[in-house]
Amino acid sequence: MVVIVNLGTANVGSIVNMLRRVGVESEVSRDPEVIRRADRLILPGVGGFDSNAGILDEPGIRESLEAAVVKRSVPCFGICLGMQLMCESSEEGTLSGLGWFPARVVRFPKVASDGKALRVPHMGWNRIRMLRDHAAFADVPADARFYFVHSYFMQLAESSLAIGVCEYGLEFVCAAGLGNVLAVQFHPEKSHRYGMGLMSGFARWAP
Repeated sequence: MVVIVNLGTANVGSIVNMLRRVGVESEVSRDPEVIRRADRLILPGVGGFDSNAGILDEPGIRESLEAAVVKRSVPCFGICLGMQLMCESSEEGTLSGLGWFPARVVRFPKVASDGKALRVPHMGWNRIRMLRDHAAFADVPADARFYFVHSYFMQLAESSLAIGVCEYGLEFVCAAGLGNVLAVQFHPEKSHRYGMGLMSGFARWAP
């Protein structure tokens, strides 16, 4: 069973529907015991870093995630703000992330690398460039496009953890992986057949 961690602000309904379309049943929960016993976890997120990180600090939630993901090596998929919550900290807030990636979350600059003003947030469809293979992306074609909505992105301390990058004013990491943890900045649940391929790949992935 895939457990989708309910942070209260995420569009979890779209994730449930996408999983159902690829034949995967899921449960949405904030119950620490349900999270602790999960076979597979999805950490979504929409909105501000601190408002979501604050929910992680509710009694038992952070501890149950650590017990499942760090101690039992349960596969865990971070989506959009969920990816950012897997980092150590964010420019957007003052609370601590989960620290599963040696990374900080930073805001897009006001000016792109070509000197032109950069409109933020980054919103819409964009192609990604894969830097290395990952089993969860096995059914995702090379020309895949995904849907993005974000003003901040992951800045990795170890570039070898990046799986894919995207270009918007500058090149930024849009997919990263470390052991049993996978994270993407885009929204696979809103990315039609490409998102279906990735969600199906995550459901089968055996790190």
